[in-house]
Amino acid sequence: MELNLRDKRYYSIGEVADAFGVNTSLIRFWEKEFDGIKPKKNAKGDRRFTPEDVQQLKRIYELVKERGFTLEGAKTELKNNKKTYKKNEEIVRKLESIKQQLIYLKNSLK
Repeated sequence: MELNLRDKRYYSIGEVADAFGVNTSLIRFWEKEFDGIKPKKNAKGDRRFTPEDVQQLKRIYELVKERGFTLEGAKTELKNNKKTYKKNEEIVRKLESIKQQLIYLKNSLK
């Protein structure tokens, strides 16, 4: 799943919900159900999600919505495969960086 979020320090719950194509109520529900999501709240009480929160939500979305896990199953999967997810995210980041470098080289050859 490719998210359409710009690189920012914090995202509103509306931005996060729109990126996943779900209601804000589902994001709030997942926040209560899963320990790894701890958005900061401003003085008005508005949630501000960090990129780490968004990555955790992405994992939850993939497990529950795309792979059909139950909530309990998703919690277990996240707990058991925390290191694997971190390693995979690092690999993806490195590959994306290499891709950007290759695109730059290709464009400079034109």
